[in-house]
Amino acid sequence: MADQNMSDIRNVFEKGPMRNLIIFGAVVVLIFVLKPWVQIGAGERGIVQNFGAVQDKVLSEGIHFKIPIVQTVILMDVKIQKVITEAASSSSDLQDVAMSVALNYHVIPDEANLVYQTIGLQYKERIIDPAIQEVMKAVSARYTAEELITKRPAVSSEMKEAIKARLIESNIAVDAFSIMDFSFSQTFTDAIEAKQTAEQNALKAKRDLDRIKVEAEQTIAAATAEAEALRLQKMNISPDLIELRKIEANLKAIEKWNGILPEVTGAGAIPFIGVGEVGKN
Repeated sequence: MADQNMSDIRNVFEKGPMRNLIIFGAVVVLIFVLKPWVQIGAGERGIVQNFGAVQDKVLSEGIHFKIPIVQTVILMDVKIQKVITEAASSSSDLQDVAMSVALNYHVIPDEANLVYQTIGLQYKERIIDPAIQEVMKAVSARYTAEELITKRPAVSSEMKEAIKARLIESNIAVDAFSIMDFSFSQTFTDAIEAKQTAEQNALKAKRDLDRIKVEAEQTIAAATAEAEALRLQKMNISPDLIELRKIEANLKAIEKWNGILPEVTGAGAIPFIGVGEVGKN
């Protein structure tokens, strides 16, 4: 019975179409098992290894073929990534400083194989975080606590350049860097606020003094002009001018007279008692 079954199976394999179909199916299964291709996604690079040895070739985005068993491909992210790091340091005047910075970086795509070979995929923990910590402490130690605030753009620029120089040695590029926050001890913060308040009060006092000086100068100028005008008027006064002013005053009085003489009674008075308007009968 067993011999009969083996004979039937042999007959099946010996038939052309069925045999080809089985071979084709076996090949397809083998291809999917061995998977002789790799797909590199957007923002990634492929590091090729031959029996574990990193090769010089870096695979770009797309589908690439590899030699099964012999070659393996490691995917590495080369997109821009962001890290926020906090560090405690001291200023040049020995004030405690707590800083928070943000760094945007990416692995240089064409050097991804070297990054993997020398650092691995943990480059953030091994290279980036320590570099940021060291640079933040080194740069802050060259400034006083007050200068860290007043010269913030210069401090940020110096830190960025220092970090760029450190990371480019590991084939990691810096895209952006910014200081998010500075914080100091409460005692120093209170001292800064008190100084700013004093400076503002001093500035206000100076503005008030300048205003008073300007107003005083204006008053002096006005008084000087008025005195000069009076002096010129006195120089121009003469007897003829005085007589002219009297005549002008009399003419104005005549213009205002309504034509009625005053009624006067009593001893020594001019006898025009009961005289009415001029011209009445």
